[in-house]
Amino acid sequence: MSTYTQILYQIVFSTKNREQTLIKTGREELYKYIWGVLKNKNCHLYRIGGVSDHLHIITHLHPNISLASLIKDIKLASTDSIKKHNIFPSFNGWQDGYSAFTYSFSDKDRLIEYVKNQEEHHRKTTYIEELTELLKEHGVEYDPKYLL
Repeated sequence: MSTYTQILYQIVFSTKNREQTLIKTGREELYKYIWGVLKNKNCHLYRIGGVSDHLHIITHLHPNISLASLIKDIKLASTDSIKKHNIFPSFNGWQDGYSAFTYSFSDKDRLIEYVKNQEEHHRKTTYIEELTELLKEHGVEYDPKYLL
């Protein structure tokens, strides 16, 4: 193949209605499952992490995979797995949309650390505050009503 890319994505999405359903004891199992989905799509996972109401995924997409279809596959497959294995008993699904941001490969280590430290980060910052900051940092126009 003569296609070469290096597009580093930070993908962020939350539980439906930002419900606090991703209990800590089940997250590692969820992360491993999502890593398997990415691996099956030939995408390279650098880090996955999150807290009770949302996830961050740092990944490189294979050139044949679209971002929207990858996120759809992650959400559908992980929902099935969560329900089948009863990982999060109160889980009602994922939000309808997602956020995704691209970064220079030189930002990789900083991003990995950021995602690794989500528990600490969210002791001081809410998901909405974090997402708003990311949207502003990347110059993404948004309607605040869709953040609530």
